Amino acid sequence: MQVILMTGPPYAGKGTQCAHLQAASGCKHLSTGERIRWEKEAGTPLAQLMTEEEKGQLVPDKVMEQLVRLMLQENRGLAGIILDGYPRTVPQVDTLLKLLTEEGLVISKVLNLQVPRAELLRRAKERALSSSRKDDQDESIHLERISVFERETLPAITYLSSIVPVAHIEGEGREEVTKQLILREIM
Repeated sequence: MQVILMTGPPYAGKGTQCAHLQAASGCKHLSTGERIRWEKEAGTPLAQLMTEEEKGQLVPDKVMEQLVRLMLQENRGLAGIILDGYPRTVPQVDTLLKLLTEEGLVISKVLNLQVPRAELLRRAKERALSSSRKDDQDESIHLERISVFERETLPAITYLSSIVPVAHIEGEGREEVTKQLILREIM
């Protein structure tokens, strides 16, 4: 099974680009953020361990390990997956490598969307206008999410790049341009 990782800051357009990539590659898009929201809405036992992301913080590493393990097990046998939103910390990189090894898988490609902070904030405000998600309505959460990304996830991406090649893709331009850059990296 092909395993593609999509990384980048909040509001960079990872979900949008994953949808394009899914359509072009046949790989299934697995969003940890969407799964976290689903778990919480369903009131699962795993959801009881998730509270910090509502304030812009990351879900604890041990909880994410359980969640990603479950997602990988549920999607065994597919031609490929696009994992969106994980890993977000240096320890999560090691955990993901361990989980993939347990499943007999390796990372095929890492795509990292890069978008300047000012553009991320503009997109966050835009999404808040069109989204019914409670966590999108608070501007302080937007700032916190971006700060957490810079503090926690950028070092994880750097660490990941020491293990597997990471394709850094400019995500500030038009959606179609970014789509073409991503497809060129995968195809």
